[in-house]
Amino acid sequence: MKIKEIVSALERFAPLPLQDGFDNAGLQIGLTDAEATGALLCLDVTEAVLDEAIALGFNLVVSHHPLIFKGYKSITGKDYVERCMLKAIKNDIVIYSAHTNLDNAQNGVNFKIAEKIGLKNVRILQPKEDGLIKLVTFVPLAQADLIRNVLFAAGCGVVGNYDSCSYNSRGEGTFRAKEGTHPFCGSIGELHTEKEVRIETILPAFKKNEAIKALLSVHPYEEPVFDFYPLLNEWAQVGSGVVGELEEPETESFFLKRIKRTFEVGCVRHNKLSGREIQKVALCGGAGAFLIPQAVRCDADVFITGEIKYHDYFGREGDILLAEIGHYESEQYTKEIFHSIIVELFPNLAIQLSKINTNPIKYL
Repeated sequence: MKIKEIVSALERFAPLPLQDGFDNAGLQIGLTDAEATGALLCLDVTEAVLDEAIALGFNLVVSHHPLIFKGYKSITGKDYVERCMLKAIKNDIVIYSAHTNLDNAQNGVNFKIAEKIGLKNVRILQPKEDGLIKLVTFVPLAQADLIRNVLFAAGCGVVGNYDSCSYNSRGEGTFRAKEGTHPFCGSIGELHTEKEVRIETILPAFKKNEAIKALLSVHPYEEPVFDFYPLLNEWAQVGSGVVGELEEPETESFFLKRIKRTFEVGCVRHNKLSGREIQKVALCGGAGAFLIPQAVRCDADVFITGEIKYHDYFGREGDILLAEIGHYESEQYTKEIFHSIIVELFPNLAIQLSKINTNPIKYL
């Protein structure tokens, strides 16, 4: 298969429009029309990781953290990023990164962390806002089923774990076709009344163009009428962090020691223990301290993330247990997500999780 087929599979799981504004997820280096010889999956792209791909004969590296974050005016090999860029190009290696789009996606990075901890009833901690729109269109009664199904296939009508969602109301539409038109029904120059269905359905804003294309491909009218409305609804299935519950409560000490073992953490940093039982757990992989207020508001017993600044610890002892386990450690299992996506669709492709520990932080 071609590399672009693998990229498409990754982007169906974690669409690029889900990434945060500061991010640079997506294709980093290379031409995706090439046939894939194998995929190396990693957290960070380093020279050692590229050497690993070269030794394996793989021409695709899939990482969580993007190699390239800023613009470059020259590429001379002055730092590891530029050296990686040169090495990848020289060896025809494609680098693709799924970063905050994978953090924000349903069943993405934070859901994998929750799985490792053993949480149940996992849901998004801070859902995205302004991500949904409503499509309203008017269609002849006889074509309503066809148009609904085409819109659903284009990504409309998904609400939580439900799909094919729409609201339909019947009424009458009127129009008069003028000279030079080709009306689907009615006669030129005569006022026509047609029994119609008003179809309302919801969709992610980034799928707007896809929905328009799908609608126009099957709508029988020469001039279809449709409207889009912005919604203030939260998108509960997409966003930052997650929260869930343990099957049974655990003491703070037992929970922290278990987290330390599970994520192979050199040192778990936390605030003062208060004797609370831990059952409701909020978390965010990587630098997730910005979600501490949300974790407190949802009455979580503990908030786990990769990085917390010194001053973020102050004044929280009575609110919540804070646990900092390291950026690399919190996201290390992201490689398993890449593996499951790719192996399901391309079982014959050679795939390997990188054996290189790219964590630049060491513990004495």
